[in-house]
Amino acid sequence: MKKASLYWPLILALACIKFTLPFFLQSPIFELQRDEYLYYQQGLHFDFGYLENPPLLSYLGMISSWLGGSIFWIKFWPCLFGSATLIITCLITAELGGKRFAQFLASLGIITGAYMRVHFLFQPNFLDIFFWTLSLYFIIRYINNKRINCLYWFAISIGLGFWGKYSVIFITGSILLSLLLSPHRKIFAEKKFYFAALITLLIILPNVWWQYSNNWPLVHHMKELQETQLRFTNPFDFLKSQLMMLIAVAVVWIAGLVWLLKQKQWRFLAYTYFFVIILLILGRGKNYYSLGIYPMLLAAGAVIWEQWTQKRYWIRYTVSILIIGFTWVILPMLLPTWQPEKLADFYKRNGIKHKWEDQKDHELPQDFADMLGWKELAEKSETFFNTLPDSTKSNTIIYCRNYGQAGSLKFYGKELYFKNKVISDNGSFLLWIPGRLWMKHLLFIGKQMPDNDDEVFQHFEKVTVIDSVTYPLSRQLGNKIIFFENIDSAGLRIATEGLRELKKEFNQ
Repeated sequence: MKKASLYWPLILALACIKFTLPFFLQSPIFELQRDEYLYYQQGLHFDFGYLENPPLLSYLGMISSWLGGSIFWIKFWPCLFGSATLIITCLITAELGGKRFAQFLASLGIITGAYMRVHFLFQPNFLDIFFWTLSLYFIIRYINNKRINCLYWFAISIGLGFWGKYSVIFITGSILLSLLLSPHRKIFAEKKFYFAALITLLIILPNVWWQYSNNWPLVHHMKELQETQLRFTNPFDFLKSQLMMLIAVAVVWIAGLVWLLKQKQWRFLAYTYFFVIILLILGRGKNYYSLGIYPMLLAAGAVIWEQWTQKRYWIRYTVSILIIGFTWVILPMLLPTWQPEKLADFYKRNGIKHKWEDQKDHELPQDFADMLGWKELAEKSETFFNTLPDSTKSNTIIYCRNYGQAGSLKFYGKELYFKNKVISDNGSFLLWIPGRLWMKHLLFIGKQMPDNDDEVFQHFEKVTVIDSVTYPLSRQLGNKIIFFENIDSAGLRIATEGLRELKKEFNQ
């Protein structure tokens, strides 16, 4: 199929809309989401890997810190890569023969739907989507022109994708299996194909070595996910969500999937989609793990819609208006556009329920509820800490049960002395705790009072509940600030040994 021209003024205009739109749509009441605090803090601790994820996202967070570390510079990256994904999607559309309307329609698919939320969250998913789309683009270009440099760029895309999120292995395996089942299987007889594979291996080697040196944290993290979150996934819900995530443009990507199945040259792309879905179901992946495969389907669907509507411009206008209109109607499901109370009322009136990881229904989506209460927690914690005498402060550590609490205290804390006192043994924060733990007092931040079997906390002389998070719709509602005073020597020994055992698991 002949490659079409690119309409750069249109593409760049749409990319600018993609970049700026979330900043205008999301209510300023909402703060960073729990995971964003962790990833930003990773950027302040340079390494070749972290317990939860590869390091590319954290390097972007490091750059954000150099630029001031504001919410804008943290959100800058998902918006930028979202715009870049839109551009690559248009490049794929042109490679498949799509002209002006096809490039516009494919762009609408990236601007709307689940991409609106993903491309405004500082999480590895936006990198995953970008590198999946980029790798598919270079494979499509290679099929079109047989230039070996496209194969090398494909290899580089996969390698960099590995530094973004480990789930790039799903798209890599799916593409290779699909090529093997297609007439393009002769690519495996090319010596330069294996040279390209070597490039990928060289790119990922530093992170693989870090994993090896730290006793494979990825395995520990995946085991934890399987036990806490992924065990609740099921194939039916996963497949249903594939339709719902991009419901406004479902007629586009489904048409693209059908069209690819009918094209001998591009059928392997449809196979790639099916392999991704199958692998994610078998691996109990979350529904949004598949979002990286849909830009290619949107590009293909836009091409066939353009062909169907030649000289029927009223259909093009109608389809575009319907997509934009439907997206506007469901916008409160995609981004927290209103105040939390108004959003909760909207969901209640429309009978919309939100099941969280605790498998209970709540008033707000979990992501939205996880963007509230952090600043309140940090301000109350620091306010109390500043009331302590200097001698007490110097002998106090601030211990947080989870990385969201620790990250938010470090992000919103005003004084460096306060922020340097914050520790947590949850996630990558564990690696940043000094080897020798010294304290006399402990300011505890947690969801509830430690249980009696949490032995360390039984060795303090005095316990005082200071305050708690009071925002009613926050997932952090009720998180407590508790001051433990005067630990005895046995308690300090137990805490030190416990920390040593936790770090030992990762060769620390």
